[in-house]
Amino acid sequence: MVTARSNDGTTIAYETKGSGPAVVLVGGGLDDGSENEPLMHELAQYFTVINYARRGRADSGDTQPYAVDREIEDIDALVATVGGTAHAFGASSGGALTLLAAARGTALERIAVYDVPYATDDDSVRVWEKYVADLHEALSRGARDVALGLFMGRLTGASEEEIDTARRTSPMWTTSAALAHTLAYDAACLGDQRPPVEELARITQPTLVLTGGAADPHMPGLHSFFDGAGDAVAAAIPDSSRRIVEAQTHVADPAVLASVLRTFYAF
Repeated sequence: MVTARSNDGTTIAYETKGSGPAVVLVGGGLDDGSENEPLMHELAQYFTVINYARRGRADSGDTQPYAVDREIEDIDALVATVGGTAHAFGASSGGALTLLAAARGTALERIAVYDVPYATDDDSVRVWEKYVADLHEALSRGARDVALGLFMGRLTGASEEEIDTARRTSPMWTTSAALAHTLAYDAACLGDQRPPVEELARITQPTLVLTGGAADPHMPGLHSFFDGAGDAVAAAIPDSSRRIVEAQTHVADPAVLASVLRTFYAF
């Protein structure tokens, strides 16, 4: 791991692997860069890949107050380390951040996003609004366990029994709870959770909008949700293409995903 310094002085920890055109990987919720590490190794056969820990995660700093524009400046700082321009891939809420970065002027060439969790129906938005309010209340009193439980229950559809079992038995619970404060950062990136069509319309780069073709057993009710979001995002971006990656769930096989991305970035 090395670090880049963002515009507000925050240090952003990242790893670089490979050679060739640069690709920045932007992780999603509760990810400190670990989830994208296998993808980094796959893509590094063809590209210079930057995999980083978003602010507030792992060894990256967490200068307050948080703002989405500061996270965009973090990506700007990483792009600067590879010569001032790069492709980008964003997963889940990291996809929303990537799209906002492109819309607000980050020097990106070709953009791919996967399973961006925007909502396209009023019921989902109401669930989101209640989740965000309860999330901020829990975090305001330092209750990260509660915040993590809210995320699992409200957004992934886990039952109270499943959440309790994870809290008691899962080795990932402690790691995830340590990152629970960054769920508020992801919420800020998603705004009211509706696709920000006016901002998306300002994206001029070629953009590949991906979703998985298989329902995730851990989030069985969200398959059509991601598809609807993908369709809406692609419709709003002028130079977009839409693809369903068959047999892949919310966490895609890195080899399969790398193959799709390699073709797109090398176009």
